[in-house]
Amino acid sequence: MTFVRACIFNLYFFMLTLVMGIAALPIRAFVPSCALSYAQAWTRLTIRGLRLICGIRIVVSGREHLPDGPCLLACQHQSAFDTLVWMNLVERPTYVMKSELTRIPLVGPMLLLTGMIPVERTGGAKALRALLAATDQAREDHRQIIIFPEGTRMPPGEIGKLHPGIAAMAAHSGLPVIPVATDSGQHWGRNAFIKHPGTIHIVLGAPLSCTTKRAQILPAIVTAWETLSRENGLPLLAPAVDNPVGNSATTPAKP
Repeated sequence: MTFVRACIFNLYFFMLTLVMGIAALPIRAFVPSCALSYAQAWTRLTIRGLRLICGIRIVVSGREHLPDGPCLLACQHQSAFDTLVWMNLVERPTYVMKSELTRIPLVGPMLLLTGMIPVERTGGAKALRALLAATDQAREDHRQIIIFPEGTRMPPGEIGKLHPGIAAMAAHSGLPVIPVATDSGQHWGRNAFIKHPGTIHIVLGAPLSCTTKRAQILPAIVTAWETLSRENGLPLLAPAVDNPVGNSATTPAKP
């Protein structure tokens, strides 16, 4: 039954994306200001389908830690689910994402119109400057910036090497950094066709106290993730590499 549900959901997701992608063409041409709300409708329908078809519920705790204005959400990344759910958890989301996504037919142009932040992961110092400029713009637009410091999806219970982009963004902008732990990979794994029924937990922690000294931010994120996982019954974390904090914070970012 789980396999059948996964087949139905994947068909639903494909058809929904195709239909809404085509229907977005007049929005792109005539009312681009509606792009974000349209994209939020798409993700809302996707998450609803995940619940009704695959039996996956979502429980979010720690919302009280979200500030009223812009912030940086330092999220664990275990699943494609993570790239969808924040569209409807905060009012004005913007994701830091790899620039290749903007080249997806139908979807890519909408990502740009919604104000997402594409980054060339091999762009070095030039990419870092562009990232900081986009952070300034997002702060002025009162956006909540979602970034996955590990840069790739990791299995539940593992921490990947954190890249220093978020440290540069926090130190540059002065925005609060909210750590976020999850167990999404237990139900929607990396590149997994099967979606397992159950409850995905998303836990927001208190803003980090150190957001001005770049060298302290990445270790603080790791510590916060470990604490949130332990206190909320999520899979306990262990480094997937010798140094989970990654490169020096002075190294050009590879978000």
